[in-house]
Order: sequence, then structure tokens, then C-alpha cells
Amino acid sequence: MSQQKIKSRVRLSTRTAPPANKVSAQVFERAYTILNLLAATPQPLSLKEIAESCQLHTSTAHRILGDLCIGGVLEHLDNGKYQLGLRLLELGAIVKDRLNIRQVAAPMMQWLHEQTQQTINLSVRQGDEIVYIERTESARSGMHVLRPIGGRALLHLTSVGKLYLAAADPRLIESYALRTGLPGKTKNSLAAIEDLQKDLKFVHQYGYARDNEELELGVRCIAAAIYDYSGNLVAGLSISAPVERMQDSWASLLMQAAASISTSLGYGKR
Repeated sequence: MSQQKIKSRVRLSTRTAPPANKVSAQVFERAYTILNLLAATPQPLSLKEIAESCQLHTSTAHRILGDLCIGGVLEHLDNGKYQLGLRLLELGAIVKDRLNIRQVAAPMMQWLHEQTQQTINLSVRQGDEIVYIERTESARSGMHVLRPIGGRALLHLTSVGKLYLAAADPRLIESYALRTGLPGKTKNSLAAIEDLQKDLKFVHQYGYARDNEELELGVRCIAAAIYDYSGNLVAGLSISAPVERMQDSWASLLMQAAASISTSLGYGKR
């Protein structure tokens, strides 16, 4: 055998293998690309279609697909095509169950408080009432909120409650009015369904709700909706402030914070 061939073989045999962590990262990146492709495609795809779309060699794609099928992340159908597997549904359910809206909302509530120096509330609906489940405030807020964490108020008396009513079928709003009688707390409370409907139109038009001293005299509130991964209205984020301190410009900050929390809950990612 010639010296040239021997040297060539030696050179080939002494090549340095890529680091294991680099190979692992590359495999993960390719698997992630395949999953995103199948998630974005309504119908199952063949090996050839997946390899071409992901710019992978057929053998490489086949190996990764096989591993994903073993883990249940993908399903290999009888017609030879691939689709997302039920394991992803199981994992998604676990993530959903572990999401604590109070924990998810806390950073943005603190941010909004720092921007406005006012009391920030997180509330959810329970029947015909909203329940305060979290609050961020400080001595600089300039007011003492009468309703503690766990406190309740009828939907039509609060900005968050109006978010829920605005999202409901008009017939359900009429049922709510008949069921509760729209009792008031202050001289500004909306005691007529026509006045309530007018306020709900404001929500549809501007994307946030208002409470003008309707629950407590001297206190105004504005609220924006928080949605979960399935698009359900799951909570309301609100700013409470003394009448003389409330600023219309805070509405954009409020909606930005609510949108960020919604994104963290998976909204808009389906």
C-alpha cells in the first residue's frame, strides 16, 4: 500500500470528534424544528416531507422521528406519516395545572405598581361576584383599600366585574341584572341596566373597563382582562387610585401588563 494512502487513513482516523454537548444540542434543535413543523401543519406529514421542510438528510430525520415516537411525543400512523403524539397533551395538561396565576402575575403587578405608585389588584369571578386574590401596594399608594384579599363585590360595581359582563352573552347580562337587582353601594353605582350596557360598550371599544366611584366613594379603578392558553377570561388586573390621582394614560400600561400575564399563561400560543 502506498505511503500516501496510509497517511490519508491516519489523517482520517485522528480527526477530533465533535463535543458530546454540541451533538446533543444539535439533535435537540432538529427535534424542536420537527415538532414546530408538525404543530404548524394540520395534517400528518411523511418522512420525505419532514426531511425536506427541515432541511435534514432522510436518515437523520428518520432517526430523530423514531426517538420521538418511542417517547410518545410523535405518533407514526399506519399510512407511514407522522403527527404529534398524546404525550404532548399530557405534558401540556401538567403545565396548565401547575400554573399559579398569582405567581405568574406577581412580577407584572409589581412593575405596574412601580410605574403608577398606585394599588394593583388581581381578581377572579366567582358566580355573580369578583373575588380579590392578590394585591400590590405600598405607603405611596395614597389610599387604603377597604376590601381585603378574599373580599368580594358584585360584578357591576367593579371594573373587573364589567370585564366579565362585557365578555358574556347579552342575554346573560339581562339575567344577571334581574337576578341581582343591580344594588348600589354609592351614588355613582349603576342601578339601571341601560347605564351598565353603556359602560360595557366602552369595554368593547377601548379594551379596558372603568369604575368611577361605583364601589367606594373617592376611589376610581380601571381594569384589563387576563386570558389563559385556551382564550378564556380567567382574571382581571386593575389599578385603584384616589379620584384626583387616576390618570387616563395608565390604561395603556395596564393593558400591556395584562397582555404580558396572558402571554405567560399561554394565550396566543396555540
